[in-house]
Amino acid sequence: MRKYLIFTLISVLCIGLLAACGGDSSDEGSELASTDETVEINEEGFPIVDEEITLSLMAPGTGLEDWEDMETLQEYAEMTNINLSYDTPPVSDFPTKLNLAFASGDIADIIYAAGSDDFTPGMEVDYGQQGVLVPLEDLIAEHAPNIQKLLDENPEIEKSITTVDGHIYSLPRVAEGGSSALWYTGPMWYNGQWLDELGVEELPKTIDEFYDLLVRFRDEDPNGNGEADEIPLLDVEMNSTRPWLLAAFGLKEWGIDEVDGEVRYTPITENYKEYLTFMNKLYEENLLDQETFSQSDEQKKAKGQQNRLGLFPDWFSFFTTGESQEEAMNNPMFHPLTSEWSEEPMMPLSPGLTRGTFSITSNNSNPEATIRWIDYFYSPEGYAFLNMGPEGDLWERGDDGEVIELDPPEGYDSSEDYRGTLTPDYGIATPTVTYPIEGKEESEFDQFVRAETEEKIEPYGELPFPLVYLTKDEQDELNTIEVDLESYVEQMEAKFITGVEPMSNWDSYVETIENMNIERYIEINQAAYDRWASN
Repeated sequence: MRKYLIFTLISVLCIGLLAACGGDSSDEGSELASTDETVEINEEGFPIVDEEITLSLMAPGTGLEDWEDMETLQEYAEMTNINLSYDTPPVSDFPTKLNLAFASGDIADIIYAAGSDDFTPGMEVDYGQQGVLVPLEDLIAEHAPNIQKLLDENPEIEKSITTVDGHIYSLPRVAEGGSSALWYTGPMWYNGQWLDELGVEELPKTIDEFYDLLVRFRDEDPNGNGEADEIPLLDVEMNSTRPWLLAAFGLKEWGIDEVDGEVRYTPITENYKEYLTFMNKLYEENLLDQETFSQSDEQKKAKGQQNRLGLFPDWFSFFTTGESQEEAMNNPMFHPLTSEWSEEPMMPLSPGLTRGTFSITSNNSNPEATIRWIDYFYSPEGYAFLNMGPEGDLWERGDDGEVIELDPPEGYDSSEDYRGTLTPDYGIATPTVTYPIEGKEESEFDQFVRAETEEKIEPYGELPFPLVYLTKDEQDELNTIEVDLESYVEQMEAKFITGVEPMSNWDSYVETIENMNIERYIEINQAAYDRWASN
């Protein structure tokens, strides 16, 4: 849950803040620069423009490589005649930098891979209606055949990205193929070595069995080093683990979810109280990492590489453990849990698309060329290029058209690490459709992940809440409530779990939220849901 930050800054202060923050970009020293003149475009094929142009792009950077040095982007610039100047602050700094850029008006031509957490639906509506974002539907109809085909064939996608004023201000990432299309967020993974050491043949399926296994992780030295250094469960601020554990208490979302057409705010339910009580028990008994609310993702991974973790979240387990993909196939995916508060297993399910991954701003003098630039990546060929990079680096095409994977150069621990230096399609939600790649066989690891997903997520998946948009008045009212509400709930979760705030203060906590106009908050979301359901 991210705050929707509203900055009211005088121009001098805003410019000063931007200047102070500018040096943190991963492309140090680069400035937003774009071509002011509108140029003619070619409606088919490459190049997109005969006369070279430059567009500015802002995106969250993963830090593995400066974007200007990524081979995929370099080759695409040659193919299109469209050069880019990049502003790619680290993922952790991106929300603040994006808000500052909007507040100052010094916003890039393109907002890329922001995602709906940082570039919220409310921001789309607000800046769209202010004229800062360019409506895309006419540009798509005239110049983007791949995107238009996607919307024509999937009316629910168009419905999910069209705001209440009838405009599309941002394009999504659409999960078309692969097991991860179902994932609400990256799964949790058990340490297979520890399970083998303890002789665990069946994963926990109830909250009590889960607790008992964590106790064994803590007490029976499964990493075999003779030290009591095992961490049964960990996360970074509960942001990845929370969805899977909330489900054991019958909750689909940390905030607004829907049950049988009725909208509720889950952090004031009795189910959530029981979740907090359980997590506090884990924390007090050293079953939950004591640094959960203070550590970074890098610190989490360091513990994984030291074989100190029993259960941990990540997109794939080897991202945390540093193992090979072959070794990672011994790490089973978390199975959903039942409890007296949720008698049937349930897991939150992804809606299959991430909003807010591509927008064109009013500073852009060449929106037609820009929509053509992104349209390629909504084709199967374009996705393959974006995902794997240019031929010859990590792959090559065999005589029969098959994709042959190549080993990464020396100095890289895995192909994934190397891929993250070739393409921006690594660790962030890039605008594309994840089509199956022609000629690329499913690896043993992919087969493993698919089987785990089909067993442990697909049968139990439920969509927490549909992708809705609000009217401008509703959004303004919601923003006013959310600013304090989300901050308070986030702080109190950490306090309740760590014991800084005793559970005996639950009623006071609920009363505080009720005084934040939560009834109106639910009412607004119910109206948005009803509009969506009736469409």
